[in-house]
Amino acid sequence: MTTVGRLLDDKGHDVYTIAPDASVYDAIALMAERGVGALPVLDSGRLAGIVSERDYARKVILKGRGSRETPVRDIMTESVVTVSPEHTIEVCMQLMTEHHVRHLPVLENGRLAGMLSIGDVVKYIISDRESTIEKLEGYITGSR
Repeated sequence: MTTVGRLLDDKGHDVYTIAPDASVYDAIALMAERGVGALPVLDSGRLAGIVSERDYARKVILKGRGSRETPVRDIMTESVVTVSPEHTIEVCMQLMTEHHVRHLPVLENGRLAGMLSIGDVVKYIISDRESTIEKLEGYITGSR
């Protein structure tokens, strides 16, 4: 079974983050610029929460707030579901499904080590299944 650490080694460990005092506008602008749907919120290097496009839509737009005046801390999700590099991809899918989240920050020794999206997890699972099918076809046809 593939671990989060191995997937991050392939994908990369780069993570875009935002501070809790930054404006929601800055968070949304960074997400758009980097093509991501969520940002871990770091306070003095520690994970304080996560802010997503969904948070923006539900906690700013629908409530009539201004994105330039609202700090990230006011809309971020504080109880973040996280994983470690040792978790399996299957556990990630289970956690995402159970908790209805699309992003999992990866913590190693309390520090942010990466970020997985539902797209990363699904892409890996599809690739893994295709590889298994190819191996089985090769075994059946005797070409491997």
